[in-house]
Amino acid sequence: MITAWTAWFLGSILVFAILESYALKTGRLTLSRYTYDIGAHWPLFLVLWGMVTGGLAVHFFWHWCPPGSVSGG
Repeated sequence: MITAWTAWFLGSILVFAILESYALKTGRLTLSRYTYDIGAHWPLFLVLWGMVTGGLAVHFFWHWCPPGSVSGG
């Protein structure tokens, strides 16, 4: 059985692959090139993007403990 998280994750990978393929076929900017260009013109963007990504990771996974750990049940 596929959970909602698995479906969301696989769907986002599929959408990313489709958009990157389209960008490569049509000669447009890919996500990595777009991020590089922004970072080259405004380096603080990369720091802020890392803070957003880290903040979301902490927000979603802060209370997760693997089974068998001290506070996991």
